[in-house]
Amino acid sequence: MQPKQARQATQLNRTKSQTQQPTRLKPHNRSIGENRKMSISAKDVKALRDATGAGMMDAKKSLVECDGDMDAATQLLREKGLAKAAARSDRDNDEGTIALAAADNVAAIVQIKTETDFSAKSDAVTSLASAIADDVLMRGPGAANEHSAAIEDLRVKIKENVELGTVERIEGAQGNTIDTYLHSQDGRGVNAVVVEGSGVSRDDLHQVALHIAFAKPSYLSSDEVPAAEADKERTSLLEITKAEGKPEQAWDKIVDGRMRGWYAERVLLEQGLHGDKITVKSSLGGGSIARFVQVVIGT
Repeated sequence: MQPKQARQATQLNRTKSQTQQPTRLKPHNRSIGENRKMSISAKDVKALRDATGAGMMDAKKSLVECDGDMDAATQLLREKGLAKAAARSDRDNDEGTIALAAADNVAAIVQIKTETDFSAKSDAVTSLASAIADDVLMRGPGAANEHSAAIEDLRVKIKENVELGTVERIEGAQGNTIDTYLHSQDGRGVNAVVVEGSGVSRDDLHQVALHIAFAKPSYLSSDEVPAAEADKERTSLLEITKAEGKPEQAWDKIVDGRMRGWYAERVLLEQGLHGDKITVKSSLGGGSIARFVQVVIGT
């Protein structure tokens, strides 16, 4: 073979050798997160959403970040939700629900505050309120504080400024009688009353409880009205009476009459009962009202 032909043959062999090199496969460029997504089932996502109230994408993302660990994903969502809930803490929460529990001569009232009536009448809110009321009835007002985690979980789940509102526990004195009334609206309690009486029949006491629910008195007796509040009203009524041109000798009598009306708006025992034919006090016969508690949504 001639030298020139030999060189051409060598170059040809090199070219064939290069083209016959095995092809190296490039690794598939899939991220770890993408691999995780493949193992997250729709069933797991739904279970996490049901447990936390999170959106579908948030639930799926949390499961991916936690390698499908349901407990860890739940905690992650809870932490994120609490951070968002803190930002909602200044929102008005004038809505809510009230639960009332009673047994023997003891009653408990528990209020949970929400932003909307829609959330307030949900089973999640009403059930929690009832559970706390039952606990307070059995163990005392301090038991309500042990449900703080459940309140926080509710804030995360319904995405509202949920708070534990008024908590009351009333235990009747020996020989006294307790009666209750709870006015409900759209499946939630909105107006709760507990009244304690002495020497009053159960039926008469219940009539008083019904009256309190709708009259909303601020005080039991006129003795409970702060003197400064009464003096301010009397001074105002006197100025009104003078401006009306009433004779001076009648001023005190007129103001006294108007003060009786003012007290009747605020004081339970002075309020009219049965179409204002009698006062609550006179309806009791020889009995008395020891105290009352009222909790109303929105007040």
